[in-house]
Amino acid sequence: MHKLILGNLLHRPLRSLLSLAAVAIEIVMILCITSIMLGILNDSKSRTNGIGADMVVRPANASFLAGFGGAPVPAKIAGVLDKLPHVAVAAPVIVQLTLASSVENIYGIDYNSFNGLRPFVFLAGTPFQGPDDVIIDDIFAASDGGHHIGETLEILKHPFRICGIVRHGRGGRKYVPITTLGSLIGSPGNASIFYLRTDGTQFEPAVQQEILATPGMGDYQVQTMEAMLSQLTPSKIPALTISLNVVTGIAVLIGFLAIFQSMYTAVMERTREIGILKSLGASRAYVVALVLRETGLLAVGGVGAGIGLSYGVRAVVLHRFPTIPFVITTHWIVQGSLLALVGAMLGALYPAFKAAQKDPIDALAYE
Repeated sequence: MHKLILGNLLHRPLRSLLSLAAVAIEIVMILCITSIMLGILNDSKSRTNGIGADMVVRPANASFLAGFGGAPVPAKIAGVLDKLPHVAVAAPVIVQLTLASSVENIYGIDYNSFNGLRPFVFLAGTPFQGPDDVIIDDIFAASDGGHHIGETLEILKHPFRICGIVRHGRGGRKYVPITTLGSLIGSPGNASIFYLRTDGTQFEPAVQQEILATPGMGDYQVQTMEAMLSQLTPSKIPALTISLNVVTGIAVLIGFLAIFQSMYTAVMERTREIGILKSLGASRAYVVALVLRETGLLAVGGVGAGIGLSYGVRAVVLHRFPTIPFVITTHWIVQGSLLALVGAMLGALYPAFKAAQKDPIDALAYE
């Protein structure tokens, strides 16, 4: 049977290659889309955790997704929070989403308090020297051919001078003075969120109670960093889950239709061959197994090619766009492979059973 399967596939090389390519495209779609979408989410979670805060304070009704809430509250609230017992540092921050050249969050920070949460690690340059300075991280500095100290960047249609390059992992990739960013977005003197560093995790419940008991802050959202980060998962973001399901569904449908068309046509073209096999004593199960094994071989080859192509795409994307997180995980390699294999086998079921049902007499007389 193995020689017969291989011979059938090699007899029609173009069709076999197209079927294999369809499965490979299915794998590439699943791995690349999920790797970018989940990579962005996990990267955001990792960088938010790298800020060094223990707790966050946000205005009522603010989204847990950074960058979507604007800057609705006075930044001077940080001074009130800083005086509460067991609060070591209170840092006001504006997180502003921009779609200018790419989707990214610009961080407006008060340098002293934000650096007090966890100190920046400077690789070059200095902190802000003026209101129009910007600090960038090393990953952004390596993008677009490289950026250097003294270069001018346009952010929100405003020119900023790169004054420092820091190690990545501290929330954003670009940091500007909070007063400057507030003026640019029409919210001078305001903030989006307050990051707190406490004297210890054991004091977090007491700090939360103190904040909510402060006049005017009873309806604020006060969370530990751990609770906030737990919301940055696909299950907590319905649109992301739906998008992943749609992408994987379309990919599986492509593989299913390609295999179905390929194997159905192959069965129709091999009517006499099937008739000969059945006249020689081949059972229906044998014929079904023959078609399904051909499909399995194509699917396995397509899965292998798709995984290899996905890593090739990843290398190109990371070289061209180093700021885009592209993380191919074992979980999605396994899940994508299983989806592709199951879809391919389902696509071959009808052609396989149709081949098994052919009458040997009619098949032998077929021209």
